[in-house]
Amino acid sequence: MEFFSIKQVFFTILQYPVSYIEFIATICGIIAVYLAARSHILTWPIGLINITLSFIIFWEVQLYSDVFLQVYFFCISIYGWYNWRFEKRECLPIKTLNTKERLNSIYIIIGCTAILGFMVSKLHLIFPSVFIKPAAYPYPDTFVAVCSVIANTLLAKRIYENWVLWIVVNIVCVGLYFSKGITFIAIQFFIFLILAIVGHLHWKKEISKAI
Repeated sequence: MEFFSIKQVFFTILQYPVSYIEFIATICGIIAVYLAARSHILTWPIGLINITLSFIIFWEVQLYSDVFLQVYFFCISIYGWYNWRFEKRECLPIKTLNTKERLNSIYIIIGCTAILGFMVSKLHLIFPSVFIKPAAYPYPDTFVAVCSVIANTLLAKRIYENWVLWIVVNIVCVGLYFSKGITFIAIQFFIFLILAIVGHLHWKKEISKAI
């Protein structure tokens, strides 16, 4: 089980010790996001590897909202994999949200971040035997989790606005993970940011062709 610890160093880059689990999670995550940007179905099984390893990493650094987020990611990835694989592709065109749906998404993000962020900040008091240390950055971490839930749901349903949310999420994650000292993961999310922009442009191009 020592292999599944961020303390087990694989190599060092610029004086930063990269663990085996962090390296594998990062590589799988980058491949999965790249494939998502290209609308390729293999994004889902490769993403499941990233999700499983990320669950362990975030638990070790007390980013509890991200821990819970990986459970959701695992479930929605199974759904997305099924949805993309077994439904006829022509029945799954890229769609967009209307103005009301976009506003509702913003309200949900604000409300859920406030409520769930408060709950996460108290986890170490409510369940001290499970959450030994207080949550790190509960509100930014929860914001990332809430936005990611919505974004990944939109992605599974092939809705264009998922990439806008992913761009926002990745910007926040870069700062959050650098501050927690998981630098390689932060670099991964910087790459995710670039890929989210690519995905945004690629899907926009597909929508333009369909019009």
